[in-house]
Amino acid sequence: TKYSKLIFGKSDTVPEELHQTVQEGFLTLRKHDCFFQDLVRIKGKDFVTPVSRILIGNPGCTYKYLNTRLFTVPWPTEGYDIKYCSPQIHDACKALIRLNDYLRIEAVKALQGQNWFETKEIKDTTVTDREQNFATSLTEKGSVSKDQSICCVPEDDYISLKNRTLYNLTLLNYMDPLQMLYLKQEPYFGMGSMAVSWHHDENLVERSTVAVYSYSCEDSAMEESNEQNLKGRDPAVWHVGLKVAWDIETPGLAIPLHQGDFYLMLDDLNMTHQHCVLAGFSPRFSSTHRVADCSRGTLEYIFGQCELALQNLQTDSDSMALSLKSLETAVVKQVEEIHNEVEFEWLRQFWFQGKRYLKCTDWWLKPMAKLEEFWRKMEIMTSLVLSEVGKEGQIEEQRNETISCFLLVLTERQRLRKEWTAR
Repeated sequence: TKYSKLIFGKSDTVPEELHQTVQEGFLTLRKHDCFFQDLVRIKGKDFVTPVSRILIGNPGCTYKYLNTRLFTVPWPTEGYDIKYCSPQIHDACKALIRLNDYLRIEAVKALQGQNWFETKEIKDTTVTDREQNFATSLTEKGSVSKDQSICCVPEDDYISLKNRTLYNLTLLNYMDPLQMLYLKQEPYFGMGSMAVSWHHDENLVERSTVAVYSYSCEDSAMEESNEQNLKGRDPAVWHVGLKVAWDIETPGLAIPLHQGDFYLMLDDLNMTHQHCVLAGFSPRFSSTHRVADCSRGTLEYIFGQCELALQNLQTDSDSMALSLKSLETAVVKQVEEIHNEVEFEWLRQFWFQGKRYLKCTDWWLKPMAKLEEFWRKMEIMTSLVLSEVGKEGQIEEQRNETISCFLLVLTERQRLRKEWTAR
């Protein structure tokens, strides 16, 4: 009952042809050096991840974890002109969107099966207080947190099944235990060496399902041990570990993962539980399909923010001189905050990771050039504010209010520029 929202799928339930194309895709991306270690920030310190990753998904989507924003290598999508560096990389991305579609269907089926069972259970039993509470919780499953704007979940739980499985990207991982110099031991249940420590997945739509497809490069020597007296898990085999969050009294779970196995973390399991990856002996790929919270993480969103900011900039039709339409504190604050967002959440995040995306596609170069142009205009707007508040004849109270608000945002910008320079 503690792990009822974890669904495990054996490899023989997945079409063989899909296995073949996806696994070839993994090896292609590895051959073209498309997996990268990320520099992430934890408690103010930078660390290089032992796991190598690449993000593939909807064009213009990003995914942020541990203060690092990853930008999708777009998978083939109708209506988008996406040029890949090689036909093989195109085929790999195409295989992953097919896997995405397959796992989504499996997740919808699993959610429908659980909902039917839970609802039937309520109808067939005498309603005690506990069961009444359970019934109430079912009707509340579709509730939405107030800060979700774009990727929101409808109130009706049945309708929301599909929304909570609309995977918009997959984070691919590559792990070679022989290249990972130090593997921590699992501290609570004696599960052995961990490739990834206990964690929740970040930046997801509330109650959305996470689907994970696993491909460990096993050969006959790496197969699970047949020794009957082996205690605990087989250290040669990769496992996913699961535990109840902030609870080491309830026994943890370790499930072996072989070539082509997959698992689904349904509904709120990612929040109520933590998971880890327990290392085997052979290299392993995984494709982790997510419904990323895109409310502040798409090109459409950030371009919209830029256009909102630039509404306060006007050009004189005769002299072509630039000026600000308004010096109201709220307007200045909004523009300068968007200015910071463009610089630190997008431009610096993208270029700080270098030209690594160019190994797959140059798709992001045009939108980044457009964002840089917006940023330059916002730099001019900052100068115009400084110029205006320095002029005589301003109402003292309004001038002081504008300066106070403006300085706060500029101080934050200076702090972040120093931090990024140090990184």
